[in-house]
Amino acid sequence: MNGQTKRLKTALVMRGHTEPLRDGDVQPRGFAFDFEDVSVIVKAFRRMVRSLDFDISEMAMTTYLCARAFGKPFTAIPVFPMRALHHGAILVNRNSGVERPKDLEGKKVGVNRGYTVTTGLWARAILQHEHGVDLRKITWVLSGDEHVAEYRPPPNVVPIESGQSLEAMLESGEITAAVGVQVDSTKVRPLIPNATEAGFAALRDRGFYPINHTVVINDDLLKGDPNLARDAFDAFAEAKRIYLQRLKGGRVDLSSPNDQLFARVMEITGDPLPYGIEPNRTVLEGIIRYSVEQGILSRPFAVEELFAETTRSLSA
Repeated sequence: MNGQTKRLKTALVMRGHTEPLRDGDVQPRGFAFDFEDVSVIVKAFRRMVRSLDFDISEMAMTTYLCARAFGKPFTAIPVFPMRALHHGAILVNRNSGVERPKDLEGKKVGVNRGYTVTTGLWARAILQHEHGVDLRKITWVLSGDEHVAEYRPPPNVVPIESGQSLEAMLESGEITAAVGVQVDSTKVRPLIPNATEAGFAALRDRGFYPINHTVVINDDLLKGDPNLARDAFDAFAEAKRIYLQRLKGGRVDLSSPNDQLFARVMEITGDPLPYGIEPNRTVLEGIIRYSVEQGILSRPFAVEELFAETTRSLSA
């Protein structure tokens, strides 16, 4: 590179724990981030999967698992820039007769965008493993297609009819419930009562703290620079350290829902953003298992298979 620092085209949502990367407070070894302004990050997932548009990209975990199964040429580092609690992601029509989650069996339930969307996976896992719902007895109605074009969903997954919207179908009762939609209507309510507290109870009781996104790097770059994966991990870890210092010191404006979540999780676990395989092994094994159960993967991965070799022992 003739002494010049290589600039890597990067798609990443700017949150409190990643802003130090953009602001220059953290400068990675060996390269520089060249951030592209992607207003809707899910579009970056698709661009990365279908045309390898970025050198480094944030990516939904289930999109990554599916992409990995189909041999897409990028590999994750164990950095997880987005996590969420999903008990409140399922809305139900008040007039549907559904009193409890198991009543969804035999019904139509919408899923925002594709079947492999991470929120959908976690919501279905909650239905199955906390409430005993047989997911095979539900018809899942999708409002979009999959990022990984080669993927084929189970037979009980169907596309929405042209000209329809999940929000309108839910409000009218044409579908019983929906995952990942926003509907402001008195005809709709959360399926799980006190969903926020149910999510925190699952975190306290069994460490259920869903991972939504990871970070992936183009395989050609990883092959060309054996230090790149570790250098990228270290940069994300340092940015997180700066953010947590601010959060602990009361120097973060808690108007953001993400910051509110992380502040409360920090009170429970001490670290709302653990990076590395070992601090997240239970959750990672869970998302792999649920992906197989739900027909997103045909076979399980070992957790280590998913991450760049030089980062497998790292944690932060």
